[in-house]
Amino acid sequence: MNSHLYVISPSGAVRDKAAFKRGVRYLEGLGLQVEVDSGVLSSHFRFAGDDTSRLAALDRAIASGSDWVMLSRGGYGLTRLLHQIPYKRMAKAVSKGTQFMGFSDFTSVQMALLAQTGAGTWAGPSVVEGFGSVDGPDDVLESCFIDVLNHRFEGTGWRQPQEKLPSGMRHEQFHAKRLGMEAAFHLKDGLVWGGNLSVLCSLVGTPYFPQVVSGFLFLEDVGEHPYRVERLLTQLLHAGVLTKQKAIVLGQFSDYRLTPHDRGFDLKTVTNWLRSQLKIPVIAGLPFGHVRRKVLLPVGRHADLVVQGREVLLLWGDEVD
Repeated sequence: MNSHLYVISPSGAVRDKAAFKRGVRYLEGLGLQVEVDSGVLSSHFRFAGDDTSRLAALDRAIASGSDWVMLSRGGYGLTRLLHQIPYKRMAKAVSKGTQFMGFSDFTSVQMALLAQTGAGTWAGPSVVEGFGSVDGPDDVLESCFIDVLNHRFEGTGWRQPQEKLPSGMRHEQFHAKRLGMEAAFHLKDGLVWGGNLSVLCSLVGTPYFPQVVSGFLFLEDVGEHPYRVERLLTQLLHAGVLTKQKAIVLGQFSDYRLTPHDRGFDLKTVTNWLRSQLKIPVIAGLPFGHVRRKVLLPVGRHADLVVQGREVLLLWGDEVD
């Protein structure tokens, strides 16, 4: 493989240093030349260094000439730096072959870079959460990651969650009714974009929010109760963002707790409500988010979305038809 991977900490401080070391060892075991930035284990309040030092780390990554730039972990810290990031330099590095990978808090930089320059990135794992487990990475994540490194990852597929059908209705009929269109369809040439829902909503009304039309918007979040997820989706709906897309693709919404007060109000309720508000498909079950098992997604790249009943394919290979 022999690719050069540069690791930085532009967001939260690395608290689990043992997991970080395990992650680095795993990446090295793949044959990657891993270069760890000098400030990767720094700490300032909850951040991996103060604003100036974290910006300097990002600058070093941009100038590294590496094949890949990966975050040590997510957390919070990048939105406060967006007005100081050199997007043109970052886009130039991308054009020369440096690929930036991340998710969660890194959504802010991915969206800002897309909005400012049109340059793409990869939505994918960080060192600690993706590769730092004692048991190693999930097999699906591992397979997708290796395929991306070898430039042979041209699409991903998954199965939507099973819906409870009304009496006497077949799944195909129910699915078509929910989508407002045929259960089998092929949507072509949509721009893949999105990421963490909370971070994305924090960018609305700023120069760092991409004005994407006819895209495939994917969304995920962690620790947000379903009513908060609905409130964030409502913001995107009222801002006119959702109705401009070809499809909304919902990933994993993890680590929240329902209460007796909810009386059955859950993520399925939110998904069904969203479908009732839109005339475009709302696809669920994307294996992406703050979970062990996830795929990688090419942010800023055009793709096709194919749905056959519960089966979904997102394809971005050069010869999609």
